[in-house]
Amino acid sequence: MAQFNFSAKSIDGKEIKGTREVEDEYQLARALRQEGFILASALRSDRKTVSLARFFGRGVSLKEKIFFCKNLQVMSSAGLSLPRAVGILADQTANRSFSKVLAEVKNQLIKGESFSEALGKYPNIFSEFFCSMAKVGEETGTLANVLSITAGQMEKEYALKSKIKGAMVYPAVILVAMIGIGVLMLATVVPQLAATFEDLKVELPMTTKFIIGMGKFTESYWWMVILVIAGIAGIVSRLLKTSGGKKVIDDILLKFPAIAPIIRNVNSAYTLRNLSALVAGGVSLPRALVITSDTVSNVNYTAALLAIEARVKKGEKFSEAIRDFSYLYPATMIQMVKVGEETGETSNILIKLAEFYENEVDEQTKNFAAVVEPMLMIVIGAAVGFFAVSMVQPMYSMMDAI
Repeated sequence: MAQFNFSAKSIDGKEIKGTREVEDEYQLARALRQEGFILASALRSDRKTVSLARFFGRGVSLKEKIFFCKNLQVMSSAGLSLPRAVGILADQTANRSFSKVLAEVKNQLIKGESFSEALGKYPNIFSEFFCSMAKVGEETGTLANVLSITAGQMEKEYALKSKIKGAMVYPAVILVAMIGIGVLMLATVVPQLAATFEDLKVELPMTTKFIIGMGKFTESYWWMVILVIAGIAGIVSRLLKTSGGKKVIDDILLKFPAIAPIIRNVNSAYTLRNLSALVAGGVSLPRALVITSDTVSNVNYTAALLAIEARVKKGEKFSEAIRDFSYLYPATMIQMVKVGEETGETSNILIKLAEFYENEVDEQTKNFAAVVEPMLMIVIGAAVGFFAVSMVQPMYSMMDAI
C-alpha cells in the first residue's frame, strides 16, 4: 500500500483534493470513478513508478496497442509464458516509449505481480477497460480468449474513430482553404482596389469601408493576423482540456443537426460493445458501467453512465435507469435492453445492438459530406456575395455619376 496525494474533478467541474492509501494509481483512479470523479493528478512518496507511467504514457497510438494485444494473444495461445511474450513484443515495438513500458511490465511480471496490476501502473496507455479485461482473463484462466475479445473491441473503436476523422476531413479542408483565400484577398487584392477608389474619389458604402479597413490592417499587420488565428486555436484547444470547456463543446455537438446523430450513435456503440464484453467476461454490471463511462467520448454520456451505475447499485434495473436518458440513447436501444433482461440474453443483445449502431455510423459518415456540403456552400456563397457586392457597388455608383 502507498500514500497518494491526489486531485480529481467531477463532470460538473467540482474539484477535490486529498490523500488516500491505495495499492497503486490505477486503484485510486478506479475508486474515484465510483464516486463520480476523474483523477487529474496523483503523487506518492516513491515517485518513480508514477512519473515513469506519466512519461511513458505519451505517444502510444491505438493501432500500436491493437498490435500488442493481438500478438500477445497469439503468443499466449502458442504456450509462451507471459513475461517472455511481453519481452519479445518490447523488443519488436518501434515506439521507444512503449518499448520501455513493456520492458517494465515484463520485469514486474517476473517479480510476481499480476498482469492486470502491472498494466494498471500505466493508466495513460492501458485503459481501465483493458486492465479489467486482463484481470478477468487471469481469474478465469482464459487470458488468450480475453485478449482476443479486447483486441476486437479496440479494432472496432479504431474503425469508428477512423470513419469519423475521414468524414471531418472534407469540411475541414474547405474551411481552411476559405480562411486562407480570404486572408490572401484581404492582403493583396483589397489594398489595390482601395487605392483605385481613393484616386477616383468615390463615396464608399460602409460595407466597402469595412472590407478596405480589414484589407489595410491585414496588409500591414499580417503577422498579427497569424498570431490571432494561432491564439484562438490554442485557446479552443486549451478549453477542450478543461471539464467546463469540454462540456460546452459536447453540448453544442449534441444539438448540431448534421453531427448530433453521429455523436449519439458512436457513443451508443461504445456503450453497448464495452458493456457486452465486460458483462460476458464476468464483471458486475455496476462495475462495467463505471469502466464504460471512461470509454465514451462525450461528457454527457460519462455523466449518464455514472448516474445509471448509482441507481443500478441500489437495485434498480438497467433498462429502467437508462430510460431517463432517452435524450442520449435511442428508444430502440432502451427497449432491446429491457428484452435482454427479460430473456437473460443481455450480453448477446448488447453486442448485436452495438453492431447495428456501428453500421449506422458507417452509413452516416458516408453521407456526411453530402449533408455538410450545402451548408458550406451557403456560408461560402454568403461570404463571396458580401465581398463582391461591397467591392462592386462603388463601381456602379461611379458609372451612374458619369
